[in-house]
Amino acid sequence: MVPILLVLLLALVLFGVGFAVKALWWIAIAVLVVWLLGFLMRSTAGGSRARWYRW
Repeated sequence: MVPILLVLLLALVLFGVGFAVKALWWIAIAVLVVWLLGFLMRSTAGGSRARWYRW
């Protein structure tokens, strides 16, 4: 009985990790798209070194 529960627990953990990794990939792609859009649409005011973000 215990080995079956351990296998089911392992399967549940691996499913959760797989879902989290897939979600993180989608978040990374969204951040990359936003960064690329900001890079391409940066303001020209202030010279050629102007940036769309304030760091």
